[in-house]
Amino acid sequence: MNRVCLALPTNRSCSPTLTAVHAEAVYAARHFGADVQLLVLDSADERTRAGHARTVAALPPEPGVTVHHLDEERQRAWLRRTITRAGLPDPDRLLRLMLPSAVSYGACTNRAFLLAAALGCHSVHRRDSDSAYQVHAGEPVFPVHHELPWLGRPAADASAAGTATDLAPALAHRPVSLAGASFIGELSVDIAEIRRLDETVYHDVVGLWAPGDWPEERTRALVEESFTGAGTAPFTGDRSTLTVVDPMRVDMCNVAFDRSVYERVPLPPATDTIGSDYFLLHLVHDARLPGILHNRHIANFHTPERRTDTGFPAYQRRFVKFLLSMLYFHHVYDRMAAEGDRLLDAGSRVRPEAVTALLRESTGLDRAENLWRLDRVDTAYRKLGGRYAAFADRLAAERGRLLDTAESDIAAFADLTEAWPALVEAARA
Repeated sequence: MNRVCLALPTNRSCSPTLTAVHAEAVYAARHFGADVQLLVLDSADERTRAGHARTVAALPPEPGVTVHHLDEERQRAWLRRTITRAGLPDPDRLLRLMLPSAVSYGACTNRAFLLAAALGCHSVHRRDSDSAYQVHAGEPVFPVHHELPWLGRPAADASAAGTATDLAPALAHRPVSLAGASFIGELSVDIAEIRRLDETVYHDVVGLWAPGDWPEERTRALVEESFTGAGTAPFTGDRSTLTVVDPMRVDMCNVAFDRSVYERVPLPPATDTIGSDYFLLHLVHDARLPGILHNRHIANFHTPERRTDTGFPAYQRRFVKFLLSMLYFHHVYDRMAAEGDRLLDAGSRVRPEAVTALLRESTGLDRAENLWRLDRVDTAYRKLGGRYAAFADRLAAERGRLLDTAESDIAAFADLTEAWPALVEAARA
């Protein structure tokens, strides 16, 4: 039986999503005979966790579905045992990278990866607490429908079964390593208010995640596409393609990875940084590993805390940190694309040491481009006025620390990647 991990990390109230994801787990067990380990990693406050616990307790038992609801204390205890078993240096730092005190999109998914290894799962299927399933003909549109059939199998099996393909024949022997789709609805990053206030400022700010040497025309095209997912058109019928999946076509609320990817390389553990969990999409693409791109898009929505007096500056800071991280990630992505097949070993598995070397190389980059980014954000937000101008004041006081953190985040990612194989083996034990 194919054992899989359906993972839902959360730090907010999301009982309806818990119930919906459990329904997807039931679908996977009934329709595909999967042994589904539904993993809820709960970083919410005590009152919210208690509500989640009541929701989990009320879920109807289902053969083939096992629910694990872990608060941070249980996660921390298990991580501490695993890190100790791995025998790696500086265990306290590793624990902080795996379970930081601040929000980390990469770290929460890394915990799911390690726990999936401990549970003996062959794949991880990630969902988000601020999203929902579309409904078509009265039934939920579950992405697992396209994720389960081919993950881990040679791409040739999928094409022989009639799956549409634009995969080069030379890659047909490689395993299907990813299955994913995108989202419909609100922008994936909660910055639509900037566009409503000033289209020009929106272009200036969003364009800052492009490489600094891109021509204006290419940057403008990126801005038009950025954070829009699959638009707003609802699901009307299934389409899927076997391909080398473009990272821009997949969202991390709607993705599944084969264990041969996430057991080899983790995600960046950066804190307070939007987009820190997208690295593996680029790695799978640049290594030319096959994937299934489908159209069972998830419905995205924003929860209101991001727009409160305390939530607004915290969220905007995460967005700025994302912009600064791109100095390093664009460098690494370019190098990974140049490496191509050399990122893989003879068994078509990712070579962690190749990724680590590129990450360490990037930490020596000149920060001038990031100084330019901070200057542009400052100018743009002061044009918007109000709370954006107030945030620009806070940003000005943090410039040095933000520049330092953007670099140290990459160094920490390299350290975690180096330690990752030992952590995975310890988790399996």
